Amino acid sequence: MRRIVVLGAAESGAGAAVLAKKEGFDVFVSDMGAIKDRYKKMLDDHQIEWEEGHHTEEKILNADEVIKSPGIPDDAPMIQKIIAKGIHIISEIEFAGRYTNSKMICITGSNGKTTTTSLIYHIFKSAGYDAGLAGNIGRSLALQVAEDPHEYYIIELSSFQLDNMYDFRANVAILMNITPDHLDRYQNCMQNYVDSKMRIIQNQTPEDAFIYWNDDPIIQKELKKYDIKAIQLPFSELKEKGSIGYIEEGQYKIEQPTPFNMEQEELSLTGKHNIYNSLAAGIASDVAGIKKEIIRKSLSDFPGVEHRLEYVTTVRGVRYVNDSKATNVDACWYALESMKTKTILIIGGKDKGNDYEAIKDLVMQKCAGLVYLGADNTKLHNFFDPLGLPVRDTHSMKECIEACYEMAEPGMTVLLSPCCASFDLFKNMEDRGEQFKTLARSL
Repeated sequence: MRRIVVLGAAESGAGAAVLAKKEGFDVFVSDMGAIKDRYKKMLDDHQIEWEEGHHTEEKILNADEVIKSPGIPDDAPMIQKIIAKGIHIISEIEFAGRYTNSKMICITGSNGKTTTTSLIYHIFKSAGYDAGLAGNIGRSLALQVAEDPHEYYIIELSSFQLDNMYDFRANVAILMNITPDHLDRYQNCMQNYVDSKMRIIQNQTPEDAFIYWNDDPIIQKELKKYDIKAIQLPFSELKEKGSIGYIEEGQYKIEQPTPFNMEQEELSLTGKHNIYNSLAAGIASDVAGIKKEIIRKSLSDFPGVEHRLEYVTTVRGVRYVNDSKATNVDACWYALESMKTKTILIIGGKDKGNDYEAIKDLVMQKCAGLVYLGADNTKLHNFFDPLGLPVRDTHSMKECIEACYEMAEPGMTVLLSPCCASFDLFKNMEDRGEQFKTLARSL
């Protein structure tokens, strides 16, 4: 019996273990941290052996293959030992893809992928398609393949997941953009990160579709390096040479596979970044054969994504907006670009090699003050203090909200758009956003 070892027992790891067990593997799950009770129960219910708080080498290094959680870096000691032993390491998505013939609609990019993934899922469900949501959001793809299979899967893919995917094939691959992110995981080398993102098109055939942002300079440069077999369906804000999706004279337009248009003002998502998200989602839905009237209705009634430019409350005439998902500089740029009022910007967290130069002009133009929120705000002080804006230094969400309350004047917006990961002070970006919302509503 072939042996599968799963490292990491959260959503993806537990799901991968269940699928491996169903397919007849000898399965062992190991997590250096604590495993949540619901995942322990899932593993116990399927009679899967597990451990937490440590890795037992003799139970791991005898694996035929290892399924690695995307959160575990390649330089982790156990990963290095697995590599030294020549044991193949794959992702949960790669493993799940071996046991299903369902259509895979896969979305990646430095920014916009969660909104685009959620919007495509909304359109597919509205059309009555049998679709599952997986990857970075939704339920484990492997668990769905094992116990709740669907005809279509809408999958948000991070660069970390793509790194350990080899034979998996995206029937529809969507690349939103490529800007610096997670460089701390890529030896501070941008090309390593870019190469990771481009893996989304590997294994595509002429029967597949590749949807991408035509204005992205990095994507344009990278396209010249690849023999792309899939049908290329680029989009852009304005009608550019080769783009089949764009905005023209206030009209949202898609030229192919089936011509389609609607008034831009009917789109439920606002802001420049959401034009791209809506174009990518519309093209993907068109490729899947969804009727125009359903796409049109779904693009106009999509409620948005939690923690992405999410309106929270208004206190003393000040709007509070939660954009905790903005974990890189480019995401913050889009958030600031969409602001219509003077803004108190909350920024900070676990820095990923950020270059804040990209938002400097927008900060000067849009912001009335900055509130730093992190365990160590030194880099923020060094970059932003010389701009001359009022700043406050905080190290908890309670301190942060108190500072915003004191600084913001009626008519302003308090925007949590941190540019950084959350792990210095919070469990994750959802925890950061939830704390922000709870404390803002309690003012």
